[in-house]
Amino acid sequence: MADGEPLIPPSAVDVDFSDVAWGADRTMSDFETGMWRMEEVQPKLRSPIVAVDVLDKPPDWDRLGRAHEWASHMVPRIRMRVVEPTLRLGNPMWSVDPEFDLDYHLSRVRLPEPATFDHALRMCRHMATEPFDRARPPWSAMLIEGLDDGRAVYVVKTHHSITDGLGGIQLMTLLHSRRPEPSPDKPDRPAPLPEQMSGGGALFEQALDNVRSAPGRLGGLIRGAVRTAMTVVGDPVGSVTEVAGYANSIRRVVTPPSTTGSDLLRDRGLGRWFGVLEVSVDELRSAAHVAGGSLNDAYVAALLGGFRRYHESFGHDLDTIPVGMPVSMRSASDPTGGNRFAAARFAGPVGERDPVARIEKVRAIIPGVRQEPALGLLDSAAPLLVRLPTVVLANWYLSQSTGLDLQASNVAGVPVPVYLAGARIERMFPFGPAPGCAVMATLVSHVGTCCIGVNLDTAAVTEPARFMSCLQESLDEIVELGRG
Repeated sequence: MADGEPLIPPSAVDVDFSDVAWGADRTMSDFETGMWRMEEVQPKLRSPIVAVDVLDKPPDWDRLGRAHEWASHMVPRIRMRVVEPTLRLGNPMWSVDPEFDLDYHLSRVRLPEPATFDHALRMCRHMATEPFDRARPPWSAMLIEGLDDGRAVYVVKTHHSITDGLGGIQLMTLLHSRRPEPSPDKPDRPAPLPEQMSGGGALFEQALDNVRSAPGRLGGLIRGAVRTAMTVVGDPVGSVTEVAGYANSIRRVVTPPSTTGSDLLRDRGLGRWFGVLEVSVDELRSAAHVAGGSLNDAYVAALLGGFRRYHESFGHDLDTIPVGMPVSMRSASDPTGGNRFAAARFAGPVGERDPVARIEKVRAIIPGVRQEPALGLLDSAAPLLVRLPTVVLANWYLSQSTGLDLQASNVAGVPVPVYLAGARIERMFPFGPAPGCAVMATLVSHVGTCCIGVNLDTAAVTEPARFMSCLQESLDEIVELGRG
């Protein structure tokens, strides 16, 4: 997403959950509808979001189960499945699963000895590649025990239609505990009642909502038209200039980056491989300061340097690669949960060998692409796109995403220690979805550490271990700037 202030998670006992409305909208947005339906016809567009928490010790299993049960009371979306309206005449709706079974969603495994974090990461990867049961709530969690250093791993997989990365962090800030001891006085409420919603019921409820909201939407259109007319009358020259500027922004947004993808990373497939990097927030920020950039600039520059090293190891030279960057479009007034992001695209300066110059070049590019007036165009066009035949929409979207060699996301995280059923969360590695791109890298800050999860398409990156080694070397090179 973008640089931002870390979220300060409240203690569960301090939250007034009567005011919490995380994921309260029962109808998927047009954008979320597209994500949900496209993967049915194009498996390469599967979009799970995976969070891997490294715990200092195994949590109490019974307490962990009770914590999930409690969370499903406080955030009803956890118990909801997706119901498609009859003939798909509308968007899917969220409905409380009448057969919700926590044991189906929460599992526990113990690795055979000797086991390392890498073994646990393989389990997470296999879990991520398994498609969701679309008749149940689209999420699952697993506790992985048996690591040789006494630690444990907790992994959660959610479908992207539930939330984006920042929405997921918002949810975790509500549900994680600020202390290892149990909180017997934390608020609770009854579990949401099961619903027997059918496709016809979803269609009827959505139609009723549209009728109820029609006067408000019409009034908004009229007020908007009046404001626009008054603006044009008061400043006709400025209005024409603004329209022309927005038209140019649309052209820049829809035009692919002025570079072609790497031949070495040309293929795409269903295989995934997870790798992790970590560096302290202070180290990465100090390195960025040397080049007059931000932490995000240094992070992207490190990724690009890793791409260059990987290609050079095969004897390939390249100057730029097409890069995508999710940008949060949330405002303070937006509800929590859901998806509110847009995708910026640019040509990443991979060929720049000097790390300082690379950070400077990234710094010169990113502010412009993130502040494009038409950046949210895809969201605006979603009502039209989602009405296309699903196979047409999926093939178009895949053609766009396969044109990216890298997607780089940065989500503000948690700056204070948090606990899960008595175990302290030491690291929080995010793995964003990679629908069509070769590499998806996601950074989340956690208690002073930048936790970077790298999701690789193994058809594109045929030697993942070598690629991760190249990324580590590039990250070390960037960090050394601050030490110097």
